Amino acid sequence: MQGLRIVTTPTSQDLTFIGILGVATALLASYVWVRLVRTPRLEGRLRRAMTGLFVTASLLFPVVLLLTRMVPRPWDRPLSFLAYGWNGLVIVTFFLCLATEGPRVVLRVAGWLGAPYHASRRTFFARALGVGIGGAGLVLSTAGIAFALGAMRVERVAVRLRRLPRALSGFRIVQLTDVHIGPTLGGEWLRAIVAQVNALAPDLVVITGDLVDGSVERLRDEVAPLAELSAKHGVFFVTGNHEYYSGADAWIEELARLGVRTLRNERVSIGGDDGFELAGVDDWSSARYLEHHGADLGKALAGWDGRREVVLLAHQPKQATEAIARGVGLVLSGHTHGGQIFPWGLLVALDQPFVAGLAKVDETHVYVSRGTGYWGPPMRIGSMPEIAVLELASV
Repeated sequence: MQGLRIVTTPTSQDLTFIGILGVATALLASYVWVRLVRTPRLEGRLRRAMTGLFVTASLLFPVVLLLTRMVPRPWDRPLSFLAYGWNGLVIVTFFLCLATEGPRVVLRVAGWLGAPYHASRRTFFARALGVGIGGAGLVLSTAGIAFALGAMRVERVAVRLRRLPRALSGFRIVQLTDVHIGPTLGGEWLRAIVAQVNALAPDLVVITGDLVDGSVERLRDEVAPLAELSAKHGVFFVTGNHEYYSGADAWIEELARLGVRTLRNERVSIGGDDGFELAGVDDWSSARYLEHHGADLGKALAGWDGRREVVLLAHQPKQATEAIARGVGLVLSGHTHGGQIFPWGLLVALDQPFVAGLAKVDETHVYVSRGTGYWGPPMRIGSMPEIAVLELASV
């Protein structure tokens, strides 16, 4: 039986990713260990047990990730949840520890200046802080899992477009993005999302990239519920960077079989003569992975005379910069996850001009969804997952 045998072999790309993530997680865990185990001066069995936990988890993390590439579905999912759960706990606790560095510096400076601060109190403070951070990390991580896997929020956004025909006021575009079907999210979860989308009775459904983390061979059955999506004007897709880690051409072909059309530097008319243009471009980074791919907004807009409204699908928000210069009316993006785990969003802002929500620059509206799924740790803290409903109106 296929379900009882190894069905895939890790690629060199898999091994590189696992190595980098394993080392990075181990380094963060080492810092957390110093702050929670070493600094509080834990003694005896407790310190040995905590040290053993950190060492064992750090060593097993890349091994478990490797196994998830080798065992068949659905056996990889609990392993992935365990591995990425540890990764998420380390990230959350790392940021909590980092936030205490300021108070620690103040106490050290106070000691250097001769302020009375007894050694026993310093030890008590360190231990209490360590317990508090460890407890907060567990609580926040558990809450983050509940937020990521709990009820999906419907984010309703009104957008007024100056070139939209009045007859199309109230037109509803439902946007899914960063679904990330793969290690911990599967077909059952996606089927519930599809049902929720269909209940919204959309005029148009768009998926703005990062749909999958894995090959067509491995995830074909998990993505099959997309065939049940229903919208008056169809379902459209543009590639995200993760499609290029998973076999973009094969996925484009598979999505076509499911009734989802991929827009590759092209546009289509929505609503006929009295409608608007829907354009889509390849992911910003696609050319580095496949020679015959690459974002080309000029090609997508070729022949556009500027009179009809254009809605552009582009995975990364940085792709909106050119769209703004060209006068596109609305850009729909994803990629950022809204930061996913606070305060990552602050770092995302260094790379992307828009992180989450609706913005307007000149005559162009840009909406960046916080994403429907998640990547890596099965957690969301400070950025809830969403299904976005863009309700268009004419000015």
